[in-house]
Amino acid sequence: MDQDQQIINDYRQAGFGHHLPFGSKPALIIIDVSRAYSDPSGPLFHSSYAELVPRIVAARKVFQTLKLPIIFTKVSYSKGMLDGGLFYKKVPSLRAFEEGSPYSDFPFELSPSKEELIVTKRYASAFFGTNLASDLHLRGIDTLVIAGVSISGCVRATTLDAMQYGFIPFVASDLVGDRDPEVIRINLFDIGQKYAEVENFDKIATLLKSQRSAG
Repeated sequence: MDQDQQIINDYRQAGFGHHLPFGSKPALIIIDVSRAYSDPSGPLFHSSYAELVPRIVAARKVFQTLKLPIIFTKVSYSKGMLDGGLFYKKVPSLRAFEEGSPYSDFPFELSPSKEELIVTKRYASAFFGTNLASDLHLRGIDTLVIAGVSISGCVRATTLDAMQYGFIPFVASDLVGDRDPEVIRINLFDIGQKYAEVENFDKIATLLKSQRSAG
């Protein structure tokens, strides 16, 4: 038995890794995909982030075709970063998200439409200090398909809070990124054992389409 299987078995024996059902009213949430990450001149750029954009565009198209809700998050700080708090002090490159910075803009391919909700946030979780939970409850959403950046930061924090607010999190493993493949692997494993379902988007799309056919 290899080491990875030993770790999986250990988690199973400890009671981790049980499955959450896919809900009846899903929405896609795209976390912080901005030019700061996708533009080669951006302060947080990494090639893996740029490679995510076309995959997220394709996933968004599936939700649009099925007429399912889509939510975007963006980070925004006022001039002078007076509202940045400790997060900004810990990560000074967040100045890229000051109002008026071109790096805070969405990539052209992922510009939100008028029908799509934009959640503006200042900290890692899309739920912290925002109305996201209330907005989702009002829309009857019970499941969040989660994409974006980064899996070790804002995606992880949003996934944890989604579960804590009672929304079933499905993290799309091929639609999230980070600066190192090992960081992605470890976070996806840990999230999948404790907080969420982790599936590639093809599997999630199959669930969405099957659900729509059954409905």
